[in-house]
Amino acid sequence: MTALPTETTVAGATQSVAPAKKKPRLIGTTSWYVVALFICAVMVVPLLWMITIGLKSRTAVFDIPPKLLPHEWTWSNFINGPKAIHFPKLLLNSFVITGLSVVGGVMTAMMAGYALARLRFPGRKMWFYLFVGSMLLPGVVGLIPLFQMYKSIGWYDTWLPLIVPAFLGGNPLFIFLARQYFLAIPYSIDEAAKIDGAGHLRIFVSVMLPLTRPAWLTMAILAFQASWNDYLNPLVYLYSSGKWPLSVGMASFISPFAGKTPDWSYYMATNLLYMLPPLIIFFAAQRYFIQGLGALGSTNQK
Repeated sequence: MTALPTETTVAGATQSVAPAKKKPRLIGTTSWYVVALFICAVMVVPLLWMITIGLKSRTAVFDIPPKLLPHEWTWSNFINGPKAIHFPKLLLNSFVITGLSVVGGVMTAMMAGYALARLRFPGRKMWFYLFVGSMLLPGVVGLIPLFQMYKSIGWYDTWLPLIVPAFLGGNPLFIFLARQYFLAIPYSIDEAAKIDGAGHLRIFVSVMLPLTRPAWLTMAILAFQASWNDYLNPLVYLYSSGKWPLSVGMASFISPFAGKTPDWSYYMATNLLYMLPPLIIFFAAQRYFIQGLGALGSTNQK
């Protein structure tokens, strides 16, 4: 007769199989960590080099071979650099233009998304496809007609071409994101609110906006970054240097506007200050940003 395997034999076989399963998993996890560290290094090294140049003197920037750490730490670059372009004035201009653009773009996108997702009207899907299809057109296509229109109505050299369009429909991507988020909310919530006597405006403000906070915070982050870094539109529509935002003012360091050899130490030091507001806003609301983008794959298509 064949002897049955004892408990000791079965336990030994189980213990020998377990390390074999863990070994490929350990190799895969290690590989992902190595790839992640490489990607982080690729993105962080340029930032560290920018900080290094911002702390060097004007002559030390061109040392050969280049040095990672400056021989003398020139902290005055963070004072003299912003002074060279009137940084406080341009910073205020950027905050006004960006703040109004964010409010207008997010508000109109949320209202359009609510209408496309929760209201029933003829041509609802056609309007949605039209909004989504408009993302295929690059913005530069309408630059010349828009410039002629704004100049004819007296908006040239004002902030209106940079702010008003945000209040007239916002961004098609934001409308798509808002619609997807509203579709994920059960219609029973609308029905319960209507039974209590609430209209669409009350439902939108008191019910939907709190439920879709990750969506509109994600839009706010993206809209802030897009408006803050917008260079082409302010350069086209604004002639007076006193009305420039920081994006155009920073370019004056290394453009013919400066009329002299670029001072890379001043430029990098000022650029670090220019980068701070978007970074602070992103890290403060990154949890909602990830939730807002992750919701695109979990909502139902209707």
